[in-house]
Amino acid sequence: MIQLLNVDDISVSFDGFKAINGLSFDIGSAELRAIIGPNGAGKTTFMDIVTGKTRPDAGDVRWGEKGVSLLRKSEAQIAQLGIGRKFQKPTVFETQSVYDNLMMALANSRNPFSVLSYKRSRGDDDKIEDLAGQINLMEQLDVLAGALSHGQKQWLEIGMLLAQDPKLLLVDEPAAGMTAPERAVTVKLLKELAASRAVVVVEHDMEFIRQLECRITVLHEGSVLAEGQIDFVMQNQDVIDVYLGR
Repeated sequence: MIQLLNVDDISVSFDGFKAINGLSFDIGSAELRAIIGPNGAGKTTFMDIVTGKTRPDAGDVRWGEKGVSLLRKSEAQIAQLGIGRKFQKPTVFETQSVYDNLMMALANSRNPFSVLSYKRSRGDDDKIEDLAGQINLMEQLDVLAGALSHGQKQWLEIGMLLAQDPKLLLVDEPAAGMTAPERAVTVKLLKELAASRAVVVVEHDMEFIRQLECRITVLHEGSVLAEGQIDFVMQNQDVIDVYLGR
């Protein structure tokens, strides 16, 4: 498997608190990975560093076959390289339809001014229908985003990221607030997406993680505590002590 992202021995402190402590992490070009850990383990800071929001005090983050350092890139440049991030709370345009949300995402070639000059092409409808089919919202294309359920808004935001054709998707707590049927659809969606790109899921819900059937990285105090399939992780005494036993 081609290595897409290499996080090498990164550390970062905030006001004397070491949020990330010698963290190393790799993910392949078509892989689904889950990251778990107690609050304060460094999960959000890890995503902030990968997307350029936070600069580490030490270490490096390398991207792609050429091993380009992301530390010299701005957040916008990192997005242009193909890294998309979905936050826990969906950020969609609630007064616009599902179709219009997806159209704006297509028009936005990761440049804030590109939407203004975008000329709709003949193939846009086909692209939007493909995206809507992927995210289970084909029947809701004309529905205002604000009228969608919480889970459907999560799918729409994933669809808006997919419109940018990212090579890596960072997804923060997708199962939070979803109904059981929505969670099942989300598991299927994430598995399908990981067939053609890297998908990293940060999640607390262990049953949801189990259904993903993927490799798990457990963080604790800013570094990797354990890594492996779910049964190995669940039986690891260190993981039980610091996370599962709570």
